[in-house]
Amino acid sequence: MHKFSIDNREMAYLDEGQGPVVIFGHSYLWDSAMWAPQVEKLRKHYRCIVPELWSHGESDHAPSSTRSLTDYAKQILALMDHLDVTEFSIVGLSVGGMWGTEVVTLAPQRVKSLVLMDTFVGLEPEVAHNKYFSMLDTIIEVQSVPEPIIDAVVPLFFAHNANNDSPQLVESFRSHLSSLSGEKAVEVARVGKMVFGRRDQFEDIEKFALPVLIAVGQEDAPRPVLESYLMNDSITGSELVQIPKAGHISNLEQPEFVSNMLTEFLAKHAH
Repeated sequence: MHKFSIDNREMAYLDEGQGPVVIFGHSYLWDSAMWAPQVEKLRKHYRCIVPELWSHGESDHAPSSTRSLTDYAKQILALMDHLDVTEFSIVGLSVGGMWGTEVVTLAPQRVKSLVLMDTFVGLEPEVAHNKYFSMLDTIIEVQSVPEPIIDAVVPLFFAHNANNDSPQLVESFRSHLSSLSGEKAVEVARVGKMVFGRRDQFEDIEKFALPVLIAVGQEDAPRPVLESYLMNDSITGSELVQIPKAGHISNLEQPEFVSNMLTEFLAKHAH
C-alpha cells in the first residue's frame, strides 16, 4: 500500500503493473482488495491504481473539506498529479462509478475511457434515500452496525444464490460490517451520506464524448438493471453489458466474466 497526503489526511492506494494507467474505484463498505482478481490479470498490461475511499481500507477518515463526491474526485485528480499521470482510464463500481463520472466532468481531456459497473449517477431514488439515511443515522448514533442493519444490508450486495454459490464472500463481508465500531463506524456512515446524498449528474453525462462501458449484475438489488439502461440512453455511444448470476459486487461473483470484459474494452480504448 502507498500513501498520499492531502488536506492533512492520508489516502491509501495500490499501484501495480506497468503500461497505460487504469484507476479502479471500489464499492462503498469495501476496499481495494475487492479488485484483486481484475488487478491480478490486468497488471500484466496496465498500471493499475486503486485508491481507497476515505474511512475505507487503510485510508484515513475524510478531511473536513470533503463534503461531496465532487470534492473526492478533485482529490483523485490531485493523486494523479502527484503520480505525474496525465491520462488514464477509470473502472468504477458503485460509488467508484459515481466519483468516476465526476472526474470525467472535471477533467474530460484526461480520461481516455470509462467503465461504470453496478452504479447510478442520478439522484438516489427517494424511498432508498430515506431508508439508507435512517440506517446511517442509526450507525452514527450507536457507533456500530446493529445486527438488524447487517441482516438488511448484506443480501443487497450479492446475487440471490450467494449463500450457496459464494458463502465465503458473504461471510467475510458480514464480519467486516460487524467489526465496524466507534469513530470508524461514524466516519464510514459520514461517507455513506455523501454517496446516497450525491448530486444528479445526468446533465453532465449527456455531454460525455469518450468510450463508456456500462455493466451491471442481472441480480443487482440496490442498482437495478433499469438504472444502467437509463445511463446507457443518456451517454451517446455507450455499450451496456448485463453480467449473469451476479449481484452488486459483480466483479467478485463473476470474476472471470468481468476480467475478460475489461480486458476486451481496455484493449480497444485505454491505449
